Amino acid sequence: MTAMITVFTPTYNRAYTLHLCYESLKRQTCQEFIWLIIDDGSTDDTHALVKQWILDAEISIRYHYQENQGMHGAHNTAYALIDTELNLCIDSDDYLSDNAIETIVSFWKRYGSDQVAGIVGLDATPEGDIIGTPMPKDIKTTTLLDLYRKYKVKGDKKLVYRSELTKKSPPYPIFNGEKYFPLAYKYILIDQNCPLLVLNKVLCHVEYLEDGSSMNIIQQYKKNPRGFILYRELSMRYAATFKERYRAAIHYVSSNFMIKNYHLLQKSPDKWTTLLAMPLGMALYFYIKHTKRATVLKTR
Repeated sequence: MTAMITVFTPTYNRAYTLHLCYESLKRQTCQEFIWLIIDDGSTDDTHALVKQWILDAEISIRYHYQENQGMHGAHNTAYALIDTELNLCIDSDDYLSDNAIETIVSFWKRYGSDQVAGIVGLDATPEGDIIGTPMPKDIKTTTLLDLYRKYKVKGDKKLVYRSELTKKSPPYPIFNGEKYFPLAYKYILIDQNCPLLVLNKVLCHVEYLEDGSSMNIIQQYKKNPRGFILYRELSMRYAATFKERYRAAIHYVSSNFMIKNYHLLQKSPDKWTTLLAMPLGMALYFYIKHTKRATVLKTR
């Protein structure tokens, strides 16, 4: 049996929760997948745990260890190693619904083509409640950006991509001393090629742990300004409305102030909007610098 899809899991010191993903993969009603684990420099028992699972041979597992680069560096490695038609990322604290692989494979065999980028499905809580809102039932395809901006969908969604596209799009930039880069960077670039098929079914169960990046986004802003600058440049470039572009420009100003780059207008893709965003960008910078809050995100 040839695997159609690679489920890849970047992990860093998550041996205590990685078994949830493993158990869900063992329960899959379809086994046409490979589980690719990218161990991003773990110092806990991850290697020994995975070694035992490989020996158990209950599912197909590939394991790759690398020095710590951050989530985006682990994604870069995964995309370079994947050789199946499709791929999806399951974080180390998440797990698949029992029929997720069967649902994806059968849906792709029926509707998939080189005219679409992949599939967008639903995330749910461990209790089964949909994260955010469902997708409109009357749309068959959409870009990820339009899903949120045009159809007003809220909450994280599960993305299944054609591996040809994830390989072709540029890797996430690696900045010295920074360990976080927004994954949406690649998704925006893929959006420019073709839309995603809409699959209004739960594929993944998500739990937002206290040590996860979503729950510590303000710290990520502080520690990874260069990555956020590049991401905000891209966001401004592909913004559909002035409101989107202005919001990206505010964050662009804030992140540049983090590194004391006061010549930020030179590289901005929209100098006038950036100039208008300067006061709020400075205010955001001071807020991020002095707040004790960990996140400004709504996870439900």
